[in-house]
Formats: sequence, C-alpha cells, structure tokens
Amino acid sequence: MMVVVVSNAPPRLRGRLAAWLLEVRAGVYVGDYSTRTRDRIWAEVVTYIEEGDAVMAWTAPTDQGFDFATTGRNRRMPADFDGLKLVSFHPAKPD
Repeated sequence: MMVVVVSNAPPRLRGRLAAWLLEVRAGVYVGDYSTRTRDRIWAEVVTYIEEGDAVMAWTAPTDQGFDFATTGRNRRMPADFDGLKLVSFHPAKPD
C-alpha cells in the first residue's frame, strides 16, 4: 500500500498520478504497487512537482511498519533518529 499527497501540484502531474493511483481526496492518491513501480511513480513526482510539494508513504519492513519520502517546498523533512524516521520542521522563511 502506498499513499501520495501533493500540494500545489501542476495539473499534468495530477493527471499522471490519476492514471496510476486512485484519487480519494483532492491531492491524495492511493495504490498498491511493486517497489519498482513505486520508485517510478516517485521519480515522476520529483520531476514534475515544480513549485509544489509532495510526500509518499508506503508499507515497509521497518519497526514503524512504513517508510516515507518528501520533495518540494515543505517545512517538514524526514530525519533519522536512532533508526526511526521522524519529521523535523525547518524554520519558516521571513516575509
């Protein structure tokens, strides 16, 4: 099982994701694919995200039971803490 959440994504990326995954809410895509296909989908997200941001989470044989990756302009970034993958927050940019 995998979930992709995009924010401020261009229409062509949303269309590509809709071709492979089920859009259960605006910008939230769900599917169940092999590792190879999942990596291919993530490569498309990274290539076409432009000014948006995205996160992909999937089932994995880790202590947490899942893994995730992020891309784009997002204050939340993955951080490894003694083998657990957590989320760190980068400071907001001043206006």
